[in-house]
Amino acid sequence: MILQPLLDLAELCVRRGIHHAVIAPGSRSAALTLAFARHPHIQTKVIPDERAAGYIALGMAQQLGQPVALICTSGTAALNFAPAVAEAYFLGVPLLVLTADRPPEWIHQQDGQMIHQDAVYGKHIKESYSLPADYGHVDSRWFIERTVNQLINSAQEQPRGPVHLNVPIREPFYPKPDETFTYGSPRTINRVVEQRTLPQETWEELIGLLEDTDRVLILAGQQVINESLLEILDQLKNEFAFPVVGEVISNLSSHSFLTHPDIFLGSTQPQDERCPEVLITFGDSFVSKNLKLFFRKYKPRYHYHISFRRELIDPFQTLTQQLAIEPEVFFHTLLETLDLRAFRQGDEDRDTTFLQSWEVAEQKAVSGIRHFLQTREAFGEFQAVAQVLEQIPESSQLHLANSMSVRYANYIGLPQRVTVFSNRGTSGIDGCMSTAVGAALTTDQLVFLLIGDVAFFYDRNALWHPHVPSNLRIILINNSGGSIFRMIDGPRQQPELETYFETKHHTTAERTAQDAGLEYYAIANEPELVKALPSFLNEDKKAKLLEISSDPVANQKTFDQFKELMKAM
Repeated sequence: MILQPLLDLAELCVRRGIHHAVIAPGSRSAALTLAFARHPHIQTKVIPDERAAGYIALGMAQQLGQPVALICTSGTAALNFAPAVAEAYFLGVPLLVLTADRPPEWIHQQDGQMIHQDAVYGKHIKESYSLPADYGHVDSRWFIERTVNQLINSAQEQPRGPVHLNVPIREPFYPKPDETFTYGSPRTINRVVEQRTLPQETWEELIGLLEDTDRVLILAGQQVINESLLEILDQLKNEFAFPVVGEVISNLSSHSFLTHPDIFLGSTQPQDERCPEVLITFGDSFVSKNLKLFFRKYKPRYHYHISFRRELIDPFQTLTQQLAIEPEVFFHTLLETLDLRAFRQGDEDRDTTFLQSWEVAEQKAVSGIRHFLQTREAFGEFQAVAQVLEQIPESSQLHLANSMSVRYANYIGLPQRVTVFSNRGTSGIDGCMSTAVGAALTTDQLVFLLIGDVAFFYDRNALWHPHVPSNLRIILINNSGGSIFRMIDGPRQQPELETYFETKHHTTAERTAQDAGLEYYAIANEPELVKALPSFLNEDKKAKLLEISSDPVANQKTFDQFKELMKAM
């Protein structure tokens, strides 16, 4: 039996710009699966593990800048999407989640694959609806058409994020062999959202503050790369001496920006000279605890944060105003206004003392970590990561798993133009590899993933499907457990460290690589790494995995020495 409204649902997705779907196999979802699989303008990927499927869809949606449809059967399958849905919600990635379900009268009636799926994702979803179970009535078709349009609009409006449609389906699930699919012509209903601007009085207040002080700092959280925005920020820094500070996940791909605050803000020396009068922040979360602690201690008098979020975003406990405007629009208007004021009032040399205090600290941090890594006697994971990051080709992507991977990269930095992604919405380890796989499936660029052993083995099903992309390059740091707990004073001081926190193991990735068809490199020392890197970095059409084994105790010693370096900055 063909459910025409579900065929029209797939057609509506295409008409609204959704051309990719990730499907987890199941029977209750057969009508949805076939509607998307047979559509000539939808590319589908079948991923058996729902958790991996969710993150793969997230990685694809990040690259496309458009929602990806995510389909599963009824029951706990829908719950297994939840980690990726939560990550997409906090990271601002659009997904259209379609969960098949039993008709409502069968819920809690001891039948198979049945849970409460209505609003199953709770607060971690922008909008959620359940369709009526009977699709024959004309009002049901109208409801589907209107609701799907509304969900797609919502997913793409700022702040972007995941939306959910629960789809009850009665048997029979499958069409008869002689039935033919004919996609209809559903209405598209667009919601036009006006470009948000700020009231004139807000601009006047802000410009007045900026003209009265030389201590203005721009701080970028996690963001996707935006070349035109970077050009504007570069002008603000050069013309008005505003330091522009960020992290490796901020994608500030210019040497004029300051990207090592995690190092120099860890200093135990007084840092009053770097306290801004006016702080302007944009983007999402920050990795560095040192950075957060700095601004909580050295509080700016005025803190403007640019965000479309409904919630007030105040991680430094300093927020005075939140501005609902696109960062590029804000900084472009700011630059034009300041330029016009400077022209009318006559050019005056701005005091660059504040900028220089940040630039000197940045230069000291860069030279300090370079010297530190070059002078270590024992070769460990810190040095290995630095060698790999230095050689990643320009115009590649780098995905950073959570835990030590993103922190190492944040300390070391990137000397070349590489676009960085990381699941810092919820900062979990559970889908880091799957997200990178989704990205690699959607771009022609080389996609590198830096990941620790616990995150890698936890997400092995990211590779358990026939779609492993040839442009994927995995850098696996295997220290036989979650060694981040050795770097933190609390757990490292406990006798239960190895058993309850570090979770020691003796697993390698060789068999996983063989099963997934990845070219495999096992690295135990620096000469082996130097020998393997040219082949590993080669752009030939072959997915590859570089596994670097290291001693967690030696790594801990190196990191302790590095923390002493930061304190002395």
